[in-house]
Amino acid sequence: MFIIVKRNDIERIEPSNWWVGFKNSELQLLVRHPMISMAIPEINYLGVTIKSVHKGDSDNYLFIDLEIDKTTRAGAFNIVFKLDNGDVIEQNYELKSRKKPAEDFVGFDSSDVIYLITPDRFSKGNPSNEINEDLLEKTIDRSNPYARHGGDIKGIINHLDYIESMGFTAIWSCPVLTNNMPSGSYHGYAMTDFYEIDPRFGTLEDYLELAHKTKEKGMKLIMDQVANHCGLEHWWMKDLPFHDWVNYQDHYEENKDSWDKKAIITSNHRRTINQDIYASRKDREQMNDGWFMSGMPDLNQRNPFMANYLIQNSIWWIETANLGGIRQDTYPYSDKEFMSRWAGAIMEQYPNFNIVGEEWSYNPLIIGYWQKGAINRDGYKSNLKSPMDFAMQRQIVNALNEQENWDTGLVKMYEGLANDFHYATPKDIMVFPDNHDMSRIFTQLNEDLLSNKMAVGYILTLPRIPQIYYGTEVLMNDSANPGDHGLIRSDFPGGWEGDAVNAFTGKGLTDAQIDMQGFIKQILLYRKKSKAIHKGKTIHFAPFNSTYLLFRIFENETVAVIINKNEEPITINLEHFEEICLYGKTLKNIVNNDVFIWGKDMLLNSKGITILSTKF
Repeated sequence: MFIIVKRNDIERIEPSNWWVGFKNSELQLLVRHPMISMAIPEINYLGVTIKSVHKGDSDNYLFIDLEIDKTTRAGAFNIVFKLDNGDVIEQNYELKSRKKPAEDFVGFDSSDVIYLITPDRFSKGNPSNEINEDLLEKTIDRSNPYARHGGDIKGIINHLDYIESMGFTAIWSCPVLTNNMPSGSYHGYAMTDFYEIDPRFGTLEDYLELAHKTKEKGMKLIMDQVANHCGLEHWWMKDLPFHDWVNYQDHYEENKDSWDKKAIITSNHRRTINQDIYASRKDREQMNDGWFMSGMPDLNQRNPFMANYLIQNSIWWIETANLGGIRQDTYPYSDKEFMSRWAGAIMEQYPNFNIVGEEWSYNPLIIGYWQKGAINRDGYKSNLKSPMDFAMQRQIVNALNEQENWDTGLVKMYEGLANDFHYATPKDIMVFPDNHDMSRIFTQLNEDLLSNKMAVGYILTLPRIPQIYYGTEVLMNDSANPGDHGLIRSDFPGGWEGDAVNAFTGKGLTDAQIDMQGFIKQILLYRKKSKAIHKGKTIHFAPFNSTYLLFRIFENETVAVIINKNEEPITINLEHFEEICLYGKTLKNIVNNDVFIWGKDMLLNSKGITILSTKF
């Protein structure tokens, strides 16, 4: 009898490689190949042991649990699969050396300002990758706000100088993994391969170049990940490993050959169910197990193999791309016990890393529940350092749009910040004027430039981690149709060859756009070196006479933030702020460099924001 030996013929092994020297010595391999469940795997490599083998419900899957001894050396070896017919497949696998200690993976924090980019809409750097005939959505149409426009990873790389010169210290890119959906694939949130860069954005090498060059410029790269769901066209949806790999899988299996969107149960999106002590079992199940959309299957993290897969995938990307953080999409939709385990596994391995989780809630009680260190009634420990502050964002908009009265206007900002007593560590929460899912801040503030400056300036000086969406610096808006995602995610001016307006160079910008761009730049450049803003004590005073003052203090540096909604000149009594101990001190306006000596009063000539510092 002849034995047929095939080499490196396995259809898919994930993760495709691993590393030696982790705290956790366990690794679980997902192996997909026709009838692979009938094979017996063997490994002969010093320090690597097969602890157990699990067959999937589909004969085309095998899950192999490895133990990697702490003394194991990096190197390549063969995994030998012996089939029941006597044939053999030898698949090469590599354990790599880690490039740096886990402690050196430093995540974003309150010293950073994050620039959020939707890659398809930021800049086109490589015209050759616009269309990929192997993927379902093949067209490029910049006139269609919901089609692909062709921005890519190279486009971001080409403009790192601009991002750095503006004063940003971290980049969060919306997902760049393959999204092989028939439409709307530009946004990236319906991933169809968790280990592959979408070829329309570039290659893995392009992404690693982005990570490397970002690091060279002293900035951090944050990866947008999704543990809650995948895209309907994900490769495993054609052959699911287990009967419970995705939630409501039976509904899907019954209808997948003639897919009817109405057949699937979608989430009720009632996110308070995670904390609600009165929530019904039915509502809870639909919230956590329902599909986010009919084209986004909900992953079942209660399946232990799925849970391991997602945790290992995150660690693989951290190591591969030397990440400076993860942003986790739709955080409260996943199984919350799994999310605690997921975040905990990452933070245990990388103690100085950081993760921000999206919890779209305007209730500080809900936001605080998800933060590490929260004392929750149900005992839940999230391991998540940085939730997102949608509550403060809304209060800022309301404060600047409302008329000044006892309970409206600037008091909303004051009372919004007063809620910080509820948070375990307020400075670790991410705040923002807008993002890729909500109206641009310029639109939210009725295209009022001074209100826009007040909102952004305030956010950049709060005890928070600020995030700015691309184009906020040049007043991008969706005012023609507020809330329209296509408009919110419009092309950045100058990102494509031949653009009439170029925000990278200033060509064609209006005076107001140039003013806003310079305003943000001046604050960011000061903020880079400001210990008072990074970690200083915060003191604010109740609003009066349509003004609101906040101070950040650290050692010999005091930053004074003065917000004034008066259209006419007003003089404020500075003796009211005596406890800040600024009398007689010289301060400098960090935006226009004017010098001011803090005395008994101050004349505010017009509506706007003034940011003064004792350190210059």
